[in-house]
Amino acid sequence: MLRLRQICLVAQELRPVLDELTGVFDIEVCYVDPGVGHFGLENSLMPIGNELLEVVAPIQENTAGGRYLERRGGDGGYMVITQCDDHEHRRQRATELGIRIAHQGEHGGFHNMQLHPKDTGGSFFEIDGQDDGEAPDGPWTPAGPNWQRSKRTDVVSAILAAEIQSPDPQSLAQRWSEIAERPLTRGAGGAPELPLDNAVVRFVPCTDGRPEGLGGLDLQAVDPGRALDEADRRDKRISDDTVLICGTRFRLVS
Repeated sequence: MLRLRQICLVAQELRPVLDELTGVFDIEVCYVDPGVGHFGLENSLMPIGNELLEVVAPIQENTAGGRYLERRGGDGGYMVITQCDDHEHRRQRATELGIRIAHQGEHGGFHNMQLHPKDTGGSFFEIDGQDDGEAPDGPWTPAGPNWQRSKRTDVVSAILAAEIQSPDPQSLAQRWSEIAERPLTRGAGGAPELPLDNAVVRFVPCTDGRPEGLGGLDLQAVDPGRALDEADRRDKRISDDTVLICGTRFRLVS
């Protein structure tokens, strides 16, 4: 098993981004993790169906999140976080490929492995495991003990794709394919895609004037009109089916 479980965005200021995300997509915060304070950050997590959307923001100077904001020129995508069912094998695979681990840890049945973005390219690629957490709505320690109670799916119900932009999307896709041990497929327009159990990671050229990084998400839309109307009210809509929040393109797929 290898499925998309969580997406992390990074913002200069947390509260305005939370207001926009909860307002446009009618989602709610399920957990605030005090542990991220160790990294000089504050955060909040929100379920989108059985996946989690996290936003972090620096609360002190010289943090990894703050440096990432500088490199990418503002708010944007930060981490693609996946869940596997054989964490030791995934660690061994990273070692075989010579990929450094930027951070790892064990807590409450949760097994964490953040791969170093200089070795993976694209963004942080995180592969985690969760004891007794293989059900789509099973436990997920980073989201708190009762994250399922905060699921609201009247407007959006799943994260279908993470879109990473790069000057060389094909080479980047091949690198992620090696790490994930999954063959690439082709999406719309021939873009290389890495298939996960419940989503895809799509690799596209940089077209927005920003450097390589996590640039967009596809969301399963239950009521796209509701989201787009609210995005219009907040001046966040950038095309017929896409809104821009936290420097990230959210495409509504119905």
